Amino acid sequence: MYMEKYIPSSLRYDDYAFYSRCGNSGVLLPKVSLGFWQNFGADASYDNCRAITRLAFDNGITHFDLANNYGPPPGFAEEMVGRMLKDDFASHRDELLIATKAGYDMWAGPYGSWGSRKHLMASVNQSLRRLGLDYVDIFYIHRYDPVTPLDETLQTLVDIVRAGKALYIGISRWPLDALKYANEFLRSQGVPPLIFQGRLNMLDRAVQEEGILDYCSDNGIGFISFSPLAQGVLTARYLNGIPEGSRMSRAGSLKPEMLTPELIEHLNTLNAIATERGESLATMALKWILEQKGVTSVLVGARNPEQLKESLKCCK
Repeated sequence: MYMEKYIPSSLRYDDYAFYSRCGNSGVLLPKVSLGFWQNFGADASYDNCRAITRLAFDNGITHFDLANNYGPPPGFAEEMVGRMLKDDFASHRDELLIATKAGYDMWAGPYGSWGSRKHLMASVNQSLRRLGLDYVDIFYIHRYDPVTPLDETLQTLVDIVRAGKALYIGISRWPLDALKYANEFLRSQGVPPLIFQGRLNMLDRAVQEEGILDYCSDNGIGFISFSPLAQGVLTARYLNGIPEGSRMSRAGSLKPEMLTPELIEHLNTLNAIATERGESLATMALKWILEQKGVTSVLVGARNPEQLKESLKCCK
């Protein structure tokens, strides 16, 4: 690159092996990012959540991923992170890349969800209050709204950046045609999309099959994989069925009927391959994602510091 020969070798970003460039931007994301979905709700221990977050930061994880509705209840994860930002990270704000989202059900009434200007503006203001921040680094539209005109949603995202409430825009879980339109619209306004967040793991490759990952790679858009371990299915936990106390044993987003005999057999086959490689199934699953063309980072959750330490092994 033209600029690179003028950058002192001590400052070249290639030296930061734990970080990847996010699309065609100046942003470097850690290969492992920390997500705050489900494990940072009102029933969680603040001290445990604080230990997870401090461990993440101490190991180079500078990207924290939230959404307005993360909890439960909705908004609680942002409140908890806001408390931690005050307690532990006030002097490190400029080292952190903090993301939040809007678009899923948040409050009652016709403006509490989806992609209207009314919802997005209200939501970003609420998120900033809960986090105790003047701005977030990335503001995502959390899901595709099939009813609201795309121009309304996208112009609102542009206005949020221009108002200084977010530095970058992200898109999550949009179909390819809508992503293409969004990319063209946002670039025409001088606010190109920084990143796409989609589900990618060894059991779900839809973003590859649909061409989304290739499109992001070809158009300078970063990609971050959520649910890289399929909410824990791609670990050794479910090799022999549903253990007591596991996420699948509780009412929630991971349904027991998902764990079919065929899936258990497949998981054991994958686990045998991981064992031959001298790795855990989780480590192999995360490494597989990071090796896919166009992937910038994997977004992991953790119920305790030990789970986060296990996830970090994929970078060694």
